[in-house]
Amino acid sequence: MDAYDTRPLAAGAEWGASDALGLSGSLSARELLFVVGAQELYGADILSAVDEHARQIAAELDAAQSIPTRVNYRGVVVSAETATTICNEANASSHCVGVIIWAHTFSPAKSWIPLFGGLRQPLLHLHTQYNSAIPWADIDMDYMNLNQSAHADRELAFMATRMGVRRKTVVGHWRDGQVVARIGAWARAACGWHELQHLSIARFGDNMRGVAVTEGDKLEAQVRLGVAVNAYPVNELAEAIDSATDDEVGALAGRYEELYRVAPELRRGGDRHGALLDAARIELGLRSFLATGGFGAFTDNFEDLGSLPHLPGIAVQRLMAEGYGFGAEGDWKTAALVRAVKVMSAGLPGGASFMEDYTYDMVHPTGLVLGAHMLEVCPSLADDCPTCEIHPLTIGGKPDPVRLVFDAAAGPAVNVTMIDLGDRFRLVLNEVNVVGPEHPLPRLPVARAVWAPEPTLVEAAEMWMAAGGGHHTVLSTALDTATLIDFAEALGVELVIIDARSEPVQFMKELRWNEAYHRLVSRT
Repeated sequence: MDAYDTRPLAAGAEWGASDALGLSGSLSARELLFVVGAQELYGADILSAVDEHARQIAAELDAAQSIPTRVNYRGVVVSAETATTICNEANASSHCVGVIIWAHTFSPAKSWIPLFGGLRQPLLHLHTQYNSAIPWADIDMDYMNLNQSAHADRELAFMATRMGVRRKTVVGHWRDGQVVARIGAWARAACGWHELQHLSIARFGDNMRGVAVTEGDKLEAQVRLGVAVNAYPVNELAEAIDSATDDEVGALAGRYEELYRVAPELRRGGDRHGALLDAARIELGLRSFLATGGFGAFTDNFEDLGSLPHLPGIAVQRLMAEGYGFGAEGDWKTAALVRAVKVMSAGLPGGASFMEDYTYDMVHPTGLVLGAHMLEVCPSLADDCPTCEIHPLTIGGKPDPVRLVFDAAAGPAVNVTMIDLGDRFRLVLNEVNVVGPEHPLPRLPVARAVWAPEPTLVEAAEMWMAAGGGHHTVLSTALDTATLIDFAEALGVELVIIDARSEPVQFMKELRWNEAYHRLVSRT
């Protein structure tokens, strides 16, 4: 008999989550406001054409599969008063994650000052025009008066630059698939920004004693990023765990047996089935605590487990698969980043997880990293149905915890971390290729991912450490670098990128330039 149950999954069952947003619903509930610039100089007919064209563009962007949010048209900006109205609407809406602007005819940029100065949401400047080509045989001054985007958008761009407005600029025809895809990537970044503005993190216990990188300025995080981080006694969580009924616990343990390849000793009737029941009880209590408090992310710490039966394993993995952020050892910055990445990647193939670089293969031609953690790697990365196992954990002083074990699916990925440098937050990103283990790992009882960093392990590690990158990261096989560039820009957070083109000497120069820039900005 096989060591694990190899029955196929029940119809429709998944070991990843079907709703990658967990608490927040679909990204289609979020919206981008689309506004167009013009002026009244050319008369009512021109304004009517501007309005009609803008409605059509907004409707087609709204229907585009690569844009995950709604795109809602909000009218023509012809004065400071209309710009103020749009700005106030965007700021007041709980669903608005950003604003897209475009100038069809010439739009004097002084009218846009209230929006540029007061908007709190991310801004995208779409530099396009209604027609894709010049109608050489028919072009006349009426056409020229209506189709002035080529210089009108430059007027808006000057004003935004003059006011120091952070924004994304996308150039190209609005029906071009690449243009729409870039808007979609930015829309995901805007959703990540929006999520952090409303994110509350439950911290069970403090960070691991003596560790530096998991520390950080929680007050500054709330001011700069919007994230609220608050500590809760672990025994309050224990009370929630104890409140789960035996019927609820039994039903969830049965669900585990349906979804995963459960080790024989953990199945109903097995001599360690009680541990599976304990794991289910922990999940029910943790889920209840987070839902009641409206938390989108959480941390725990093996040094502070109170009366918990054991360190949460499968519970953390399953909650991450549903979209919750998580950080081990009290690492609230990584918990926030996991949650943001989960939101930004909703609906995309691939997954995302809390991760830690564990050990290297330096014999491999470019070098490999084996990433894992004690228990907590998200099954959204899994290449096959996970096994559900129980093994000793030599830290924490508690009974053996239950966990899901699997290998991560191969493919391109990003590995990103957030650190607090004292005067600012920094994101460090490394493009990697998940390759899977070169050999079986029969004695490693944890979920894991194996990846090849770009450009090589040696160069990537040198640059990562020069940037102060943490050992806790988010590994995502769903998001690309472009979306995270937009995310960092929306947050106003420094981002340094290590990819196939990176070179250590030039990278060090970039770090020094960034240092000078941020210190200069902080004094102005």
